[in-house]
Amino acid sequence: MATKWRKSTHSGTQGGSDCVEVGRFPQTVAFRDSKDPGGPKLVLSQDAFAALVSELKQST
Repeated sequence: MATKWRKSTHSGTQGGSDCVEVGRFPQTVAFRDSKDPGGPKLVLSQDAFAALVSELKQST
């Protein structure tokens, strides 16, 4: 099954080319640049992703 990549709803509708996309895999979560979907990806464990999201929410 192919991974469904998603952009944040905060990306807006103005072209949306400067976005980070997130894809879920069985054991990991990956990020990629929406302008370069075939390029490199940053891969984190699900626990590390949850910790990152928690930290980001606390810093806003």
